[in-house]
Amino acid sequence: MKLNLHRPICFFDLETTGTNISKDRIVEISIHKVFPDGTEKTFTYRINPTVPIPAATTAVHGITDDMVKEEPTFKEMAHKINEIIKDSDLAGFNSNRFDIPLLAEEMLRAGVDFEMGNRNAIDIQNIFHKMEQRTLVAAYKFYCDKDLTDAHSAEADTIATYEVLKGQLDRYPELENDMKSLSEFSTRRKPVDFAGMLAYNDKGEECFNFGKHKGKRIVDVLEQEPGYYSWIQNADFPLYTKKVLTAIKLRGFNQ
Repeated sequence: MKLNLHRPICFFDLETTGTNISKDRIVEISIHKVFPDGTEKTFTYRINPTVPIPAATTAVHGITDDMVKEEPTFKEMAHKINEIIKDSDLAGFNSNRFDIPLLAEEMLRAGVDFEMGNRNAIDIQNIFHKMEQRTLVAAYKFYCDKDLTDAHSAEADTIATYEVLKGQLDRYPELENDMKSLSEFSTRRKPVDFAGMLAYNDKGEECFNFGKHKGKRIVDVLEQEPGYYSWIQNADFPLYTKKVLTAIKLRGFNQ
């Protein structure tokens, strides 16, 4: 099934040095951009993470320090990557919880402002788990009747993810072929920040989603315990979380 697009959509996958959103770095990114007219383009870049790649991580994706030592850093590639994705919705497999938050951290470290704004984030894994509860390899076999022989290659995983979404739309007529609808369906719980450290309560109010103030309104905590904001800003929290928290704090000053 052809995707019903009102703007381009970028399916993307990251290979990284690990799974810590705040600390780990990208070593490979692949983007498969689909345009409303049906045109498709694929971009794959190896990245020098500037930190060692752990052997356990290399065992998963096969990328070694030697393979990326001559590649550009993410800071050198950030504007080029942003040019590709800035007009697009974003989609991936487990992208809401990992790929988008980690990409946001890399962009902010490189000095490139990163916002989802009015674009949609479609997590194909969440759709899959709600419908069938499997892995990407099983999803590819289930929806596309193909074997994913090159799993954990960013490009192979990216193309497979794109094909799985089309297969899901073919299989489930109740899924609306609309990116906003798919974004809402594939989101487990609406976070305030990418990492889920901040979340909305049932009234749509921003609350802390961790620690001693979990479930409390952010505006109340910042008013009653101003030092908590400073502690977060100086601690090892994701840059995007700090950015969102600052915006909420400044909004309070302006009200």
